[in-house]
Amino acid sequence: MTELKAYMGHVLFVDLTKKEVSEFPWTDEDRKRTLGGKIMAADILLNHIRPGMKAFDEDNWLVITTGPLTRCKSPSSTRFNISTISPLTGILTSSNCGGSFGRRLKKAGWDAMIITGRADTLTWIEIENEKVTFHDVSDRAGQLTGEAQKDLPSSTGKLVIGPAGENKVLYACVFSGERTAGRGGVGAVFGDKNLKIVTAKGDKEPEIHDPERLEKINEQWKNTLLKHPITGAQLSKLGTAGLVAPMQAHRILATKNFGDGRFESFEKVSGEELAEKHLIKNGGCFSCPMKCERRVRYEGKNIKGPELETLGLLGPNLLNDDIEKIIKWNYELDELGIDTISAAGSVAFAMELQEKGLWDSGLHFGQTDNLSEVFRDIAYRRGIGAELADGTRKMSEKFGGKEFAIHAKGMELAAYEPRGAVGHGLGYATANRGGCHLNAGYLVVLEGLGLNLDAYTPKGKAGLAVTFQNVMEAASAAGFCVFTSYAILPHFLVGKPTSLMTRFVQTVFKYSTPVIYLVSKNPKMLKVNIPLVQYPRVMNAAAGTKFTLGDFIAFGNLGFNTERLANIILGLPVGDETDTLPKRLTHEEQVPGDKRTKVPLDKMKGVYYAMRGWKDGAPTMKTLKKIGVRIPECIKEVYPYGKG
Repeated sequence: MTELKAYMGHVLFVDLTKKEVSEFPWTDEDRKRTLGGKIMAADILLNHIRPGMKAFDEDNWLVITTGPLTRCKSPSSTRFNISTISPLTGILTSSNCGGSFGRRLKKAGWDAMIITGRADTLTWIEIENEKVTFHDVSDRAGQLTGEAQKDLPSSTGKLVIGPAGENKVLYACVFSGERTAGRGGVGAVFGDKNLKIVTAKGDKEPEIHDPERLEKINEQWKNTLLKHPITGAQLSKLGTAGLVAPMQAHRILATKNFGDGRFESFEKVSGEELAEKHLIKNGGCFSCPMKCERRVRYEGKNIKGPELETLGLLGPNLLNDDIEKIIKWNYELDELGIDTISAAGSVAFAMELQEKGLWDSGLHFGQTDNLSEVFRDIAYRRGIGAELADGTRKMSEKFGGKEFAIHAKGMELAAYEPRGAVGHGLGYATANRGGCHLNAGYLVVLEGLGLNLDAYTPKGKAGLAVTFQNVMEAASAAGFCVFTSYAILPHFLVGKPTSLMTRFVQTVFKYSTPVIYLVSKNPKMLKVNIPLVQYPRVMNAAAGTKFTLGDFIAFGNLGFNTERLANIILGLPVGDETDTLPKRLTHEEQVPGDKRTKVPLDKMKGVYYAMRGWKDGAPTMKTLKKIGVRIPECIKEVYPYGKG
């Protein structure tokens, strides 16, 4: 139970081996300490994992969490999170999703659920309020994600995997409707546990502390999002696909396995092309005013269209300018249950291996007619698909080419070429789950896609990376889509990028390190709330807390450090190997002769570590204790800075 509002006060624990359920102990002190979502999941996993634990161990936990604002009708607040040990990276992954499952799980009376063990047959976990039923669904083996959901009741929240999850493709996804918990291979962990489906429904609702105040704040925030140049105009008009053209202009559009940042035929795979020739209507997650989803037609079906990452990585990064193929592949990969980012990155790497004579896969840049078959082979681990199913890092260990194997910590990078946005490159390198643009802090929005902060200077980037990582961690944990964080940038900065005031603010950012350093060390010193950052105000109205902006940033800092500590216990090396990028991005100039066009990672990492209170990429014990990380006993065995 809980005395806090907005939370349901219960966490479900499911043992698939024993077919038993119980309630996992989680107190109000835990709720106030971790907020919820991915920070809650990281805390739970940190105190469960052990050195040497692997993704496909029977006692690896799947932790599915909602945020306290999930189901509280705030703008873009229906997100939920799945955290576990990633089979792709070997460290923690946290995969966020906008489908219906999170809000339905709360309606069933649960803030979160933890799944352990391994079923003896393919299984469906059905949750209806307090009742949990296990179904043998062996007859559903091999079903595509759409087929697996088609005959489930419409009133339930759904999680399903496709063939890729059943065959343990290391970057297999979990689907809720057409929305994806996409990165890190959570679908493969479902498959390893013989878990095909989870559904949830119920008749409960969270109690709200101050409904009238919450409604007022929600309306204000909705209006802010709708009027903002990014969240109200760009995302609504063109979706994330609208970023293709500005990425091209700023040399950020990954092309030919990140060999370049510009693609000659970019217009053919742009958001404008998608809107003009293929768009049926806009769509989006429940309670979201931005509606960034593109609905397109494919073989007579009204389906979810490709987003920026899919367009970029299945387009320019493969030297493909056929948007109709990308629409088709996006649908096929979703049905198979495969992460489009890692699949596309793995194929691009294989194409370059072929080009350099290191692996005869038969894949060539610009020759893509066979990719539908290749993606099916990945899902079923047939032929070259068996190699591609293990991802870029493992292929580079087998065939060579590590200097152009585009990943960080084993996870393939998103579509932003960091040599055109070096602060974003720092984010890729330091992100806890690997080559993720969101866990990275998304500094590219400051380096060309929102503001025009000098994209090549390392000055100020460490502090901005820490700040944006922390804010986005906390926003996600509360249950919000991280796209809402774009609205933190004032209208006048984004709408008038060349104005005197904007240029002044950008200069301030460049030299902001000392101020951000003080805040990063003591975030709770910000005992204020400001209209641009609505998250703590919404939380206070919904839950009855008294959080400030500083508290909110502190939550993000706690979550980021908790995940980092868990990763080191799981075997993430410390020192030079901790936070790296492939040499193509750090040692090769994107523009020959322009020394600025490579990521000066070493110049930024030292400042970044100092701001976080880390040594060699690891939080010191002093830092962990100061920010309130719940430290497990096994740290004594493996942690190199246990006395620091």
